[in-house]
Amino acid sequence: MRTICVFNHKGGVGKTTTAINLAAGLSRHEKKVLLVDLDPQGNLDVSLKTQSKYSVYDALTGKVPVQQCIVPIAKNFDMIASTENLTKIEYYLSHQSNGRDVFKNILSSIKGYDYMIIDCPPSLGLLNQSVLSFAKEAFVPVATDFLGVDALKKMPSVVAEINKHFNHDLKITKVIPTLYDQRNNICKEMLSLIQQDFPKQASHPIRNNTKLKEAPKYGKSIFSHAKSSPGAKDYGKLVEDVLAMQG
Repeated sequence: MRTICVFNHKGGVGKTTTAINLAAGLSRHEKKVLLVDLDPQGNLDVSLKTQSKYSVYDALTGKVPVQQCIVPIAKNFDMIASTENLTKIEYYLSHQSNGRDVFKNILSSIKGYDYMIIDCPPSLGLLNQSVLSFAKEAFVPVATDFLGVDALKKMPSVVAEINKHFNHDLKITKVIPTLYDQRNNICKEMLSLIQQDFPKQASHPIRNNTKLKEAPKYGKSIFSHAKSSPGAKDYGKLVEDVLAMQG
């Protein structure tokens, strides 16, 4: 199973949009995918309208086994939702003797998927540290603007620090330029910098697209909502790239 965290310590870069559409796209290629939400805002649950009975918080606090938190979304596509209760989890974990290992142990118990995709909040708190020390791959969405690229430059050192501290081997395997407008010079300039600094990891840019913004309103991925849209084409290319990485 490939374990992928969709992570950037900067917010507003399209992490949730990327996580949803990557998971949905892979499931359409007959890959069994589990999408895990770690954001207390619960945007995945809202975007996919799952109305889950149990959330990741319930698994982390031992209320129910993690398997009871898994809900089906579509064929080959399951999800574990998050709620605002997750804002309390840092305090809870800090008072556990093995706080950093709780979530790693829970995730490690999940079997039967080709991909586990974890949507991380924009922070470096205890929960994110636990996830980063569990996942093998980091996919980094980055807005094609100056502040987005500036934040991206810090990501390799963040990953290196996590690896050193936890004796881990997390790798940045995809850098995903988002919010791209080819009519905008700064977007073109920043895309060029991303491709220059991360020549092997940089993916095809995800263009600004109204349909991508609409899809959560209808509880759908971009492939279900507007399969011929630029957003669907861009995320389709990302999915193909990710599948090709398997060799």
